Amino acid sequence: MSLPAGFGYRAAMRFAEADEADGLLIQGYEPGAIRVAGRVYREGLILSPRRLVPGWGPATAARLAPSDIEALLAFDPQVIVLGTGERQVFPAAALLAAAQARRIGIEVMDTGAACRTYNILVGEGRNVVAGLMMI
Repeated sequence: MSLPAGFGYRAAMRFAEADEADGLLIQGYEPGAIRVAGRVYREGLILSPRRLVPGWGPATAARLAPSDIEALLAFDPQVIVLGTGERQVFPAAALLAAAQARRIGIEVMDTGAACRTYNILVGEGRNVVAGLMMI
């Protein structure tokens, strides 16, 4: 398959390859830890391309509260990526209502998938915020 003229290799690969010029990226994750900008976080956090807020959210998805979702909405994102720990756990519909009322999408997935998805969206230049619970 040939690429259109002027469509360079870096542009073609940009979907999968974000770099630090795009904003804050997740450099790695494992059970109990997420590494961003060379620092390891061992508690839930909010991450956007320009800002990191440690100490966010409950220990488990079952304990998500409206205030946790409101903290994500305060970033005024196009999309929220919600990492719910080791497994994908969908919050109660009532918790998502505030985002739906503002026409902001919420993608719910396990935290590993949320970390990967967040980096892809940052690389695409999307206005994304991630709420990440520890695995």
